[in-house]
Formats: sequence, structure tokens, C-alpha cells
Amino acid sequence: MPSRPRLLRAGDLVRFDGRLHTVAALEGTAVRLVDEAQSASVVMLAHLLSSESFEVVTPASVRTVVPAAGVLEGLPTKAVERAEWWQRHLVEMLTGRPLDDPQGPVRAEYDPAVRSLRQRELAKAAELAASGHTTSLALIQRMRCRFEDEGVFGLVDPRLRAVSDGTGRADQRVVEALRKVVDEQMNRSTVSAQVLRRRMERLLEAEHGPGVVPLPSRTAFYRLLKAVGSGRHTLGSARTRRSLAKQPDGMFGRLTAARPGEVMEIDSTPLDVLVVHQDGTVDTVELTAIVDIATRTLAAAVLRPSTKAVDAALLLARAMTPEPMRPGWADALRMSRSVLPHASLMALDERLAQAAAVPVITPETIVCDRGKAYISDTFRSACQSLGISFQPAHPDTPTDKPHIETTLGSVATMFVQHLPGYKGRSTEHRGTDPASEALWTIHRLQELLQEWIVHWQNRPHDGLRDPLMPGKALSPNEKYAALVAAAGHVPVALSPDEYIELRPRCRRRINAYGIRLGHRTYGSAELNPFRRQPSGAGPDGRSWQVHYDPYDISRIWVRNHREGGWITAIWRHLRTAPTPMGELAWDHARRILAQRGTDPATEDEIAEAAVALLSHLIRAAAISAILDGTERITRTTFKNIRIDHSSEFSARGGTASLPRTG
Repeated sequence: MPSRPRLLRAGDLVRFDGRLHTVAALEGTAVRLVDEAQSASVVMLAHLLSSESFEVVTPASVRTVVPAAGVLEGLPTKAVERAEWWQRHLVEMLTGRPLDDPQGPVRAEYDPAVRSLRQRELAKAAELAASGHTTSLALIQRMRCRFEDEGVFGLVDPRLRAVSDGTGRADQRVVEALRKVVDEQMNRSTVSAQVLRRRMERLLEAEHGPGVVPLPSRTAFYRLLKAVGSGRHTLGSARTRRSLAKQPDGMFGRLTAARPGEVMEIDSTPLDVLVVHQDGTVDTVELTAIVDIATRTLAAAVLRPSTKAVDAALLLARAMTPEPMRPGWADALRMSRSVLPHASLMALDERLAQAAAVPVITPETIVCDRGKAYISDTFRSACQSLGISFQPAHPDTPTDKPHIETTLGSVATMFVQHLPGYKGRSTEHRGTDPASEALWTIHRLQELLQEWIVHWQNRPHDGLRDPLMPGKALSPNEKYAALVAAAGHVPVALSPDEYIELRPRCRRRINAYGIRLGHRTYGSAELNPFRRQPSGAGPDGRSWQVHYDPYDISRIWVRNHREGGWITAIWRHLRTAPTPMGELAWDHARRILAQRGTDPATEDEIAEAAVALLSHLIRAAAISAILDGTERITRTTFKNIRIDHSSEFSARGGTASLPRTG
């Protein structure tokens, strides 16, 4: 083990100014000395060491460094034995004592107190020569220097210590050419190894000329390609290869958020499940969600056929609004039954009285990609009006928002795979006919997703661990309860105008009968002065800006371009045709009439069909309750109701069929 310089310690016997002294204490740069007459003195350390009369009389005990553990693992046995042989002799030469007996007697020929380093090196060379190991003095000196610099690992043959990159002794020109071919393959379609070999050969001929660089054999090329393309999926999935190429060159950083809402991420992804859309078509759906980094809370999530800027803005409003308990949800999902500090939060925000166990989080910073829905003026304006810092990610860099990427993947594996109509993530994983299964409507799926999010909030998350208790994974609600106790909670209640501003919008004309939106007519006494009047705003100057709620078709809001503010217009069939399920009942009734050949159907016909549909459902639920012996009418939903031409009701994908009601 390599020696260190001689150290001056308390208790050492030194000679200074012709007298013997004992080092009593060391205090910074001062040394306290006590001579034989017990006379004490204090001397500066620099003056003491530079004095010609200074000498350490105490025998030197060479301190050694702690050897590196495991440095010889994986090396050939003979190389390890040779390094340990040199170590034993060098330690004995430097300290005078054997390696296996550091407290034993000092050999006279290797005593550092009376022998110089050169004398000890000459003695060791003579000893090795006498034992049959002819070794030069220069070799001993080189091995000693390497031992003092690197420890026992420095005694290993340098050729064995070199870390190989897997290319071995291959020509570096071949290696560089193959690396260029592999780099160019990143965004190209996957090809065979023989194609890559031919590209490498053409590149070598173009750079060095034909036949100048010797080409490796087929076996050597495969071995070289495996080393150069390690971890890059050169011969594998092109999608995985492009995904790996987007990773940064350095180590992943980690953004730490100290309070809920400090940094939130938003993104969209298509779900691999078939659903029934509002127009009756069967297709996939897109999920847009926002997640809080500090607590991993899914603050809001909406399902739409395709994400638009208004949907992203709507997500902000949903994140800042308590999630209400819905009919049919278990009481265990209430916030008052969860680990969230419901009592203390209730004193600040009365809206949490009937809320589900999902925290209300006000975003401070939003991180998003550069999709059209997020970099649009609509979403930027929504962030600006709510005081949210807008932070777009770098182009084509999903690692700038890894939390939402992982969360959306969790939704796909933990929620979507359990749904009927799941079609797999690719054609390779797709069934024969997923569309033939009992499909859910987009509205019913949205309701199921909201209920699933409440369960997600109580599930332990591996990324939520307390530094003082790393063995326990916290749930998002537990993490929120811990952070809100330290950071506090400030309720931000959106005003009615702000809530309307975040609704989806379109442009419609105000006709004599009112406003037509989604085959429905809306009217209001406040609209009378503006019937058949141009708005004076917008692209054509005639249409009026209309905001609507896709989950509540009872009313719309018309922007008053003349006087400012909003005008609420009520659906004219609201009293005669109540639709508690929003657009779902209306669109389902319209599809029934279309199947019977009554298309295009009038608004009155659709309203009557919706009323009849709801009446049948209520009676069917009542009969089912009676037959089951229950005393209450169970809630019946539209999740998968289909009406045949014979007016028979049946449940697709439900747990039981509804009985005929005539």
C-alpha cells in the first residue's frame, strides 16, 4: 500500500534548538512543545519545519491508505497473483514490515529510520535475485511509483487494465465508418445487418478508396455491430430507436417541487379503446390530462375525439374546481373519508363539502409540448388570465415532461385495458374484431375515468417517498396532505365569467327563432333585440360568439358584442324534454330516428324520442327493482343502451339485461 508523508503528531519526540522536546499539542498553525525540564513553549509550525535544527526523533510509522476493494475482480488469475506478489515485496520495502504482519519487527535492511529509499531498493533487488527472480532496479522503481500512485491496481499489466469498448483490435477506420452508418440509421426504417455492412463498405470506399481499408469478416462484423449499436436498437423497433435518440446525452436531471401546483405538466395521448362518439360513429378517443409533479395528482382529465385549445383551457378550470360526488359513487370516495385535511380545507373553501377525494390544485407553472392545442392563443390567454406561467418544452423532447408521459402510460395499462373495445397498442396486439364488443359511449367513459382517478389518488406511488422514510411509498393524497400542511392552501374560486370563458366556443347567427346548436334551438328574452342582427365582430361580422358546456345542454352563453358581458340562452325543450344525461340521450334518440328512416328528424321529433327513451329506462329500472326484491330504483345509465327497430331495450356490456316494458 502506498506510503504517505511523515506526519507530526501529539506525543512525538523531536529535537529543536539542540534540545529534546515532546509535542504536547497542535493548535492550527501553532505547536506546543515541552522540553526535558518541563518548560513549555509555543512555536509556529512553519518556523519549526523550516528550522535546520529540527528533527523528528520518534521512529517513523508509515501510514498507508485504505486499499480499493474489488479492483482486481474480473482480471485473469495469473495477473492477480502477480500483482499481489509485487504488493508484498513493495510494502515490505517501504515499511520494513511484512504485509501480513504490520505490527511485527522491522527488518534491518528495510528500516526507513536508518536506510534510505535507494538502499532499500537495492536490498530488495538483491533479495529477489538471490531467490531466483532476476529483477532490475529500474523495474522496482517503476513498480514502486505505480504502487504509490494507484495502489495494487497499478501493479497490473496496463494491457489488462484497459477498458474495452467491445471493438477489440478492429481497424479504427472501420469502427468510425460503422458508427456513422448506425447514427444515420436512427430515423430510417429498420434494415438487416447485411444492408448496414454494404453501407459501411461504400462509405469506406468513398473516404479511403477501394481496397485500402481491410474489411472484417462476417462474424467479426456482427460482433462489431453489436458493440457499436449497443442500446440503440439498430436492428430492432424503429419507434424504440427514435425514442432512445431523444434522450439527453447526460444524466437525467430531476425537478423537485416543494408545494402542490408549483409545476404541473399537461399532455394528450390517444387511448387504445373504441368508444361510441356523439354522432354514433365508433372510433378511438383522445385523453388530455394535467398532473402535479409534487404530488403526482391527476388534477383533471377529459376525453375528446381530438384535443383542441378549448379542451386544454377547460382542463385548467376543472383542475381548480372541486370534483363533485356523483350519483352511484361509494361514500368511501368522499373527501371527508380520505386522508386529505378535509376539515381544515373546508374552513377555507366551502365548495369541498360534497367533493370527492381529489385535491383542488391551482397551477403556478404549466409545462407542455408544442402541440397546436397548447401553443395556441386560446390556451396562452387562459394561462395569462389565471396567472399561470406558461412553459413550453423543447421541440421533440418528451423528457422535458416525463411525469405526464409516465402517468398517461399508467392510465393506458391500469384503466384502458380493462374496458370492452380495447384494441391493443398496435396491430400485433389487436384482437380479431374489438369493435364487435360491447362499447361504451364517450360520456359514460368520462364518468368512469373520473371515478377511477379517485381510486388513483389513494394508490401508493413509487415516485412519492419521504426522504426520512424511503421504504414507504405514499399515495398522491397522502403526499398532498403532507405538503399542504407545510405550504398551505389558497382557494381560487373562478368567477362565472371566467368559468364561461374557459368553455368550448363556436360562432352562430341569431335567427328569428333563436340560435341553433347541435340540432337544438336556444332562445332568451335578452336575445330579442339582436335577432337577425350582425354582431359586428368575428371573421364575417355577422355571427355571434357562443360558449357551451358539452356536459350540460340545457343552456348556452352568447357574448354580447354590443354592451359586453354574457347572455344566457335556454334550450326551448328544457321543460318538456328533460335530459339528465346531457348530449348522450339527445344524440342517442337522434340515431334511433335515423335508423328508422326519419332522418333528417326535426327538433320536436328528437325531443319526443328522448322523452320516450328516458321514460322506458325509468320504467325498466323500476320493474328490475321489483323483480330483484329491492325497495329503491337503481340508477340506470346510458353506458351501452341500444334500441332495436322493434323498440326492445337491451343492455350491451352491462351486468344484466333490462326486461321488456312493452
